[in-house]
Amino acid sequence: MESLKIVADLMAVSARTAPKSAGKDFVSIKIVDGEDVKRLADEMFKYGEESGKKNFDRNGRNVQNSPYVILIGIKDAEHLGLDCGSCGFETCIERDNALPVDSEFKGPQCAFRLLDLGIAIGSAVKTASILNVDNRIMYRIGVAARKMGLVEWDVVMGIPISATGKNIYFDR
Repeated sequence: MESLKIVADLMAVSARTAPKSAGKDFVSIKIVDGEDVKRLADEMFKYGEESGKKNFDRNGRNVQNSPYVILIGIKDAEHLGLDCGSCGFETCIERDNALPVDSEFKGPQCAFRLLDLGIAIGSAVKTASILNVDNRIMYRIGVAARKMGLVEWDVVMGIPISATGKNIYFDR
């Protein structure tokens, strides 16, 4: 459906132009379609089975039935320099010097950069909603996208979109 591609593009614009802390942009955006959507769904099934984590299969079925998935994440996001402690470290320098954790996502992350990510995601889904396109923010998509190397970002969320007679992402 060509109109959904336009919506995906507009969602990417909304994420890109969303406000960012101190005006520095570490947000990355990728629109996934075609065979990559199928591969992404397959990876979700595989990871859910291997890890024993719930609902990767349920969300994978949603992805299978979605013509587009918008990935939004952050990579190599610099701290804001506030020494606020929200990341779990007393100072930003301590966070920078901490041993990285790289499991489903990579951390630690500056809380303000994660807020930037959330605002970008919110802006994208707002655009889809205004245009009456069904969508749902899914952390499991981001996990699978990282695991399969579709993106090399530190933290990623996925937003599948669909336009059918009933929203496929709710009442599942």
